[in-house]
Amino acid sequence: MAERVYPAKPPAAAAAAPPTTTAAPGTAPAFPATKAQLYGANRPAYRPQPQRKFRRSRRSCCCCLCFWITLIILSLLLLAAIAGAAVYVIYRPHRPDFTVSGIKISTLNVTSSSQLASNIAVNITARNPNKKIVFTYNPIDISVFSTADGGVSLGTAKVPAFVHGAKNSTVLKAAISGGQQLDDAAAKKLRGELKGKTSVALRIRADTKVKVKMGGLKTPRVAIRVVCSGIKATAPTGKSPTTGSVAGADCKVDLRVKIWKWTF
Repeated sequence: MAERVYPAKPPAAAAAAPPTTTAAPGTAPAFPATKAQLYGANRPAYRPQPQRKFRRSRRSCCCCLCFWITLIILSLLLLAAIAGAAVYVIYRPHRPDFTVSGIKISTLNVTSSSQLASNIAVNITARNPNKKIVFTYNPIDISVFSTADGGVSLGTAKVPAFVHGAKNSTVLKAAISGGQQLDDAAAKKLRGELKGKTSVALRIRADTKVKVKMGGLKTPRVAIRVVCSGIKATAPTGKSPTTGSVAGADCKVDLRVKIWKWTF
């Protein structure tokens, strides 16, 4: 029998083992390449972005500022409403009252040359119904018009300024005279009214500015207009003046004085 030598061949593991190499002294050992080196060698390195805390803080500051501004405005409106309510409850403001207490016509005619001749005396009573409010009036312009819609102006007079105390009545006397030249249409219209009717409808208008005083509170001067209609008068035929009828006279006051949110 032949002799067998064990092992006959070197093990496969030993045969397949790679040769070992030793690094030269003084050099770094070589390691295999990473995935970043293999697939993204040219990609820039990732740098995390910083959080934008400044923009967020600025937005929150704006929201806070808007909130406080809105709160302040609402508080001021609430205080104004409370103050206005207190003023209204304490003073109870009312408009002044005006009535036509008398009208006397001495002259009222139109000449053949369309020249107007008028002489009219008007008495207007102004009454202040308020207990704690005083009205201060500028000079008042009082005008008289023929017909209720104010067709032709018969003249204008000015009444001096005055102070209208609380719970006081004042009679305004105006001597109105007119001598202006009328155009043909106005002269024809006025002649027809004077001749075609037993009485002529008149309208009185008063324009001025007034200041309202309530205790220590004073308002700026505002415009006021008083319009009185329903007045009937006849033109005198001789030297004796005629008295107009004021029983149906109705005066409307256009006064817009704003005290906080109330208008009277």
